[in-house]
Amino acid sequence: MEPKAIATNSKQIPEFKFKCSWVICSQFSLLLLLLISIAASSSSAVIKTLPGFAGELPFKLETGYVGVGDAEEVQLFYLFVRSQRTPERDPLLLWLTGGPGCSTFSAFFYESGTCFLFLNLLCPLHFSVSNYTGGIPPLFINPSTWTQYLNIIYLDSPVGAGFSYSKTQRGYIMDDYKAAAEVYTFIRKWMMDHPEFLMNQFYVGGDSYSGIIVPMVVQEIYNGNNLGFYPNFNLQGYVLGNPVTDYYIDHNARVPFAKRMTLVPDNLYKAAKKHCNGNYVYIDPSNAQCLSDVQAIEELVREINIYQILEPVCKTISPQGRKWGRRSLEEELDVDLNSLLQDDPAFWCRNYGYVLVGLWANNEQVRQALSVREGTKGYWKRCNFSMSYTENVRSSVSYHKNLTNTRLRALIFSGDHDMSVPHIATQTWIQSLNITVEYIWRAWYVDAQVAGYTEIYTNNDFEMTFATIKARNRGGGHIAPEYKPKQVYELLNRWFAYYPL
Repeated sequence: MEPKAIATNSKQIPEFKFKCSWVICSQFSLLLLLLISIAASSSSAVIKTLPGFAGELPFKLETGYVGVGDAEEVQLFYLFVRSQRTPERDPLLLWLTGGPGCSTFSAFFYESGTCFLFLNLLCPLHFSVSNYTGGIPPLFINPSTWTQYLNIIYLDSPVGAGFSYSKTQRGYIMDDYKAAAEVYTFIRKWMMDHPEFLMNQFYVGGDSYSGIIVPMVVQEIYNGNNLGFYPNFNLQGYVLGNPVTDYYIDHNARVPFAKRMTLVPDNLYKAAKKHCNGNYVYIDPSNAQCLSDVQAIEELVREINIYQILEPVCKTISPQGRKWGRRSLEEELDVDLNSLLQDDPAFWCRNYGYVLVGLWANNEQVRQALSVREGTKGYWKRCNFSMSYTENVRSSVSYHKNLTNTRLRALIFSGDHDMSVPHIATQTWIQSLNITVEYIWRAWYVDAQVAGYTEIYTNNDFEMTFATIKARNRGGGHIAPEYKPKQVYELLNRWFAYYPL
C-alpha cells in the first residue's frame, strides 16, 4: 500500500521551479536564500553558559523557536549543538524523541548528550545523582558524545512536548500526520535560517515512538527534493533506535520474546501459540482458551520491567494495573527526592535520575539562560502524556518500503533486552520489506568485546543496517543509548563514517 502523504502548509514556504544558467542560478539562489531566511518566522540565541555548569560550554549551543502550522500558531522549541570536530563538513542530524510527548531533553541529557554519574555512563555533560544535595543540579563535562562528530538539532515535537507551545488551544490538537507535517515544515524553515548547513549530509533520526514519525518525514523530504521544493536537502538517510513501527508486529512479538527470555514456560507458550494461532493482539472474544493463555502470560510478566527486563521495576510503581499497553507502561511518575540520596543499590531505580532534569528545567534561571519565552510553559515534564494526541498511523512499514526504492541508507538498532519493542519485532518488519540480505548475521565489537549483532540489507542503491545492542551490566534496554552509550556512540560513529561495524 502506498503511504499517505502528509499535508503541509506550503503557502508559507514558497516553492521555486525555473531554468537558468548555473552562474545565474547560484547567485539568485544565494540572494533568495538570504531574503527568505530573514523573512522566516523564528528566533534563536547562542548559549555560552548554563546554570549548574562551571565556566563556558565547550561546544556551541543554540536554542530557539520556529513557527509552524496555520498562521504559525505552533512554536517548536529546539536545541542545536554544532559538531565539536568540523561543523562545516560533519553530518547534520535532526533528532526526535519518542512518547509521543517526551522532551528533547531526554535525548540531550540521557542519550547523546548528558547522563547522570550514578550510572557511570560516558556522556559530555551529566548530572550527579549520588552527590545531589539540593538547589540547581550541577552539570559536569564528559567528552564522549555524538556531537564529537555530528551537528545535532534536538527538537521538542509534537507541540506540548518540552518547551514547544501553541498560541491557541486548537494548535494542541495533534495526530501523527500533523506532527510529521510540522516537523517537515520546521526543518525547511530551520535550514533557511542556517544556509551554511545546506551542503552538509543530512539525516533524520529518533527512537521509540518517533519510529512512526521519522519515516514519514524522510519520505516528505525526499519527495520535496524530487519536486524541486526549496530548500533542497542533501538527504542521505535516517537512524532509528528501538523504533515503534507497527502496532500488531511490535505487540505480538512480546509473547515469543518472553518465551525466549525464559519468562514464560514452554508448555504455556506452546498452548498460547496453538490456541491463538500466533495472534496475541487481536483476539477473538469467543476464543476462551486463547484469552486464558494470554492472561496467564501477562500475569507472569506483570512485575517485569519491560523496557529492560534485567533491571528492577521502580518501587514507586505499583504492580497492580500494569498491562501490555504501551501508554500505561510509559507514564512518567513522580519520585520522592529522598530516594535520590539512598546509597543502598537495592533502592536503585532508573527513574530517579530523571528527577534532576525536571528540577533543572523548571528552574527560572535555567529557563532564562535557555531563552525560553516567559509565560509559554507551566510545569515542565520530561514526558507529557496528557496531550490531545491521536495515534492514527498504526504502521510505518509502508514508508520504509517506499524508501527502499531510493538511494538512501538506514541504520536501525535495538537494545536486545527491550520487551516493549522487541528486536524480533523489528527484524520481522525489516524482513517483510523483501530486500536482499547482503551481509549475514555476525557479531560486532567494542573494546574487543561483542557489543551486539548486525545484518545488512540492500535493494539496488538502498542499504539498511540492523544492529542489536547486547545487554551486559544493565545494558541493551528500550532507549539503547541511555543504557549502553559507549556502544551506541561507536555504532553511530562508524556508520556515519561509512565504516564497517
